[in-house]
Amino acid sequence: MLTALIKTMRPRQWTKNVFIFAALVFDKQLFNADSFLRTLAGFALFCLISSSVYIFNDLADVEADRQHPEKKNRPIASGKLPVSAAWIAGIALVTLTFALAYFLAPGFEFVVVSYFLINMAYSKWLKHIPILDVLIIAAGFVLRVHAGVTLIAVERFSPWLYVVMTLLSLFLGFGKRRAEIALLAHGAGSHRKVLDGYTLPLLDQYIMIVSATTIVAYSLYTFSAPNVPENHSMMLTIPFVMYTIFRYMYLIQVEQAGGAPEDILLSDRPFQIAMILWGAAVLAIFYFS
Repeated sequence: MLTALIKTMRPRQWTKNVFIFAALVFDKQLFNADSFLRTLAGFALFCLISSSVYIFNDLADVEADRQHPEKKNRPIASGKLPVSAAWIAGIALVTLTFALAYFLAPGFEFVVVSYFLINMAYSKWLKHIPILDVLIIAAGFVLRVHAGVTLIAVERFSPWLYVVMTLLSLFLGFGKRRAEIALLAHGAGSHRKVLDGYTLPLLDQYIMIVSATTIVAYSLYTFSAPNVPENHSMMLTIPFVMYTIFRYMYLIQVEQAGGAPEDILLSDRPFQIAMILWGAAVLAIFYFS
């Protein structure tokens, strides 16, 4: 049962919470021990609250998951994790996270509570509304970035990163919807109601719009944000961002992947290399140039 519970908590999904480190890195406080430890603690708490969201989401979707070709193997849907145990674990995680978040920073707790409530509304109602469902997913990523801002004394963090994060998460969200429709084909609506509100051509248009605007927004950030080096060396990181976006589009349209973006991050080697090179370039430019 413990193994089933951990699987339901989605440890692989915790990679999404690395965005909480954005404020720390881009405000040039990565080597500040106090700021780093506070952000690390915030990361751990966000992992716990996001896991509680996945538990409650699986409880709400248990019947639909049993009809899905892949999700039917989830612990709750398959019966490996009893519903009663899932409820107890979810409530315990929420209670613990809210309490610890307050002691870490009241502003951080407000973000954590907002994230939880928005996702509960998403699980109950908003995930059935086309476009709004992806906007809520994007809001979750933006809240992760803002959570990092509440944990440290920010001096040079640029609001441009909120714009980039919003667009990038929309890109991933629409890409995920496209992958789900391609996987489920004509029976998509019976597995996820909101998919009836999308078509592949429509999603391809959305993806084209947000991918282009993401590149433009990131490019504007690299030479106009107040905290970037004055020699515009951050512009050298633009090709890495372009490649990762193009690579993701290739994977969802040619390889029929992308239903779970975190799986791409953890398994696709070219994508991983591009992300590592981008991260190394950012660190070198911000901290060693």
